Amino acid sequence: MKMKTVVALTLILLISCSNKTDEAPKEPPVFRSSIPANNEANVKPSTPIEVSFNELVYLVKNHGITVNGDAVDVEEAFTKIRINAVLEKGKNYLINIPKGALINKDEVPLAEAVQFSFTTEASIPVNLTQTLVTPNPSPEAVNLYNFLLDKYGKKIISSAMANVSWNLNEADWVKLQTGKYPAMATVDYIHLHYSPANWIDYTTTSFIEDWWNNNGLVSACWHWNVPKSDGSTEYAFYTSETTFKASNATIDGTWENKVVKADLQKITAYLKLLHDKNIPVLWRPLHEAAGNIYEYQGGTAWFWWGNGGAEAYKKLWIYMFNYFQQQGLNNLIWVWTTQTKDNAFYPGDDYVDIIGRDIYNNTQTGTIAEEFAAIQEEYPTKMIALSEMGNVANISVQWEAGAAWSYFMPWYDYERTNNKAEADFNQPEHQHANATWWEDALESDAVITLDEMPSLK
Repeated sequence: MKMKTVVALTLILLISCSNKTDEAPKEPPVFRSSIPANNEANVKPSTPIEVSFNELVYLVKNHGITVNGDAVDVEEAFTKIRINAVLEKGKNYLINIPKGALINKDEVPLAEAVQFSFTTEASIPVNLTQTLVTPNPSPEAVNLYNFLLDKYGKKIISSAMANVSWNLNEADWVKLQTGKYPAMATVDYIHLHYSPANWIDYTTTSFIEDWWNNNGLVSACWHWNVPKSDGSTEYAFYTSETTFKASNATIDGTWENKVVKADLQKITAYLKLLHDKNIPVLWRPLHEAAGNIYEYQGGTAWFWWGNGGAEAYKKLWIYMFNYFQQQGLNNLIWVWTTQTKDNAFYPGDDYVDIIGRDIYNNTQTGTIAEEFAAIQEEYPTKMIALSEMGNVANISVQWEAGAAWSYFMPWYDYERTNNKAEADFNQPEHQHANATWWEDALESDAVITLDEMPSLK
């Protein structure tokens, strides 16, 4: 071999070796931060657990990431990973990400284990009232209340609303779509001024009796229609549609008080029909009184019963409560609906058994759970219910996040369930809670359906 050739080959080898020696080693991913932060206290259970790194990361197949030693589901999110764990109040948590649990785009594994811990906020000090506010309540009302107390925080009761007023159409639709009935049916005395008529008659209680005799629970609300003005034969319940003043409702001699007395006398007669059949009723009158008064400047009370402010409203609630006691209606369990921030409207512990909350168009599980917790903290002696809802996160997910409602009730879809004989009654779509939503709810181990109800007679 010629000397020039040997020299050339030697140079090539030297250059090649030099390149290999100079190539920078590939670095592993580096931990940046976590949510919650290490040693953070008073963490809300709805807080998502996220861990950030300095670059894109990918989980290995058997990553071994744990929360308090238990394996968990983990998701990749570009430079983060999200750890899906159901957190509970008042607990310490240790997150462990083992060495090699993830890699970067160069397939270099995590070089050092990552650990961090945090503590969730303390549990709400709940001390539920063990007796009903109604003096000498009926045995069936006591049985129902004790059932609710026993299940509170352990199970959630399913409920369906009547289509507008006086039927089981929504409950029948749920049965058609899921194969199961909800445990509770709700009716509305909204057409009080027209009953009895050929299209509405509140004396017809056979379907409610059958429901109760089949171990179903019964609840009732009252969209209280009043004359649009003194002497009018047209009725309304929205503040904007009537001159009726709630501040005059309990003052003798006013036209408003005359209406109140007549209406209470009439509805008492209808409620007594259920009382005389030994049927207890979850009674939710005068709901959503504060409207959006406390939500923003210029907010108003939607319904006339809130248009006179908190003091007038509380007087009206207590006026109704005392009137019913005088009439011997001892089968009612009283449910007051909060708008949140409206404690000024609360009638008081002596006049309310359960706090309801109505939520619409909110699929953010965390915020719903936080709202439940805030209401429970505000009213620690009362059970809290999702008394109305529509287009919200799945009940199973709400429950897992800590929204331990006593019961839930989607509002009705007028077009879908108004007529059971129409073809669209069979369809799965729904304005407030479609068939898929109901299937998820009724398949949850936490949810009580009609077939799971004991007799409370």
